[in-house]
Amino acid sequence: MRAMFLALAVLAAAALAALSHGDLRLPLGAVVRAVVGVPDTPPHVLAIVWSVRMPRVLTAVVVGMGLSVAGAIAQAILRNPLADPGIIGINSGAAVAAMVVIVGFGAFSPGLLSLAGFLGASLMAAAVMALAWRDGTSSIRIILVGIGLGAAAGGVTTFLAALGDIGDVQRAMVWMAGSLYESNWTRLAALAAWTVPALLAAWLSAHHLDVALLGETVSRGLGQRVNLARILLLACCTLLSGAAVAAAGLVAFVGLVAPHLARHLVGPRHRVLLPVTALCGAALVVLADLAGRTVIAPAQLPVGLTIAMLGAPFFAFLMWERRNG
Repeated sequence: MRAMFLALAVLAAAALAALSHGDLRLPLGAVVRAVVGVPDTPPHVLAIVWSVRMPRVLTAVVVGMGLSVAGAIAQAILRNPLADPGIIGINSGAAVAAMVVIVGFGAFSPGLLSLAGFLGASLMAAAVMALAWRDGTSSIRIILVGIGLGAAAGGVTTFLAALGDIGDVQRAMVWMAGSLYESNWTRLAALAAWTVPALLAAWLSAHHLDVALLGETVSRGLGQRVNLARILLLACCTLLSGAAVAAAGLVAFVGLVAPHLARHLVGPRHRVLLPVTALCGAALVVLADLAGRTVIAPAQLPVGLTIAMLGAPFFAFLMWERRNG
């Protein structure tokens, strides 16, 4: 319980810092008054906090929760501590769909790009499961098929980039770097409508995730319908990561880093692990976005880039730890 309060406190502090810092720095006291609705709060502070920064911060929170819990699900059902949603090709599928929309249509509504990213992620996950099925599924087949299809999708993305207009390709690269630039209340509502039910479903499936960690033979011995559970949990993982990709583009490493941080705090039991993982992932994305907005201000770094600068060394550390474990 203390770990959950600690993660919640870190998230709250990160959110307040993100609401305070920007092109115009606001005093922390003014931000708090705006958030709680004190009547004498200056109108410009209310406008900045509630119209500009709050949607972006809350979008970062929901994206971080979705990606981190998706990573915890992937690590459990694949029984691989180095797994995240990208290992089964979800990110690659979203990238191909986004590149098709940006290069092929030129002018389009932001909603079309979000929908394309979500559908691309979902179709890739469905293709992985279909190709990995052989009288059932196995973790190793899902991983190998996901890596293969991800590589093929990467080749398609590169091919489209080589043929596309340079301006369109640059826009696609910005999207694939992951960003929260165009966050607003409408997009946040759509993101939450997909993500919150999936988060609840994942938490209610905590027992099945615990059993999945024991391996297929033990899981069947305990009465779990392994293939059905794996399909449903992968669908939940795809829903969470696909919704996050649709809202913020490709944000890597959150699903890898956050579950490991949570395990160090509360252990492997998913009933407690998943909420703490969600809080860690939310804090990670909020802090990464804050760093991207302030480190080289007034220029901004995409949130996916700042997280990658942390996630790549962390991935190398995990590899080193497993080699010496």
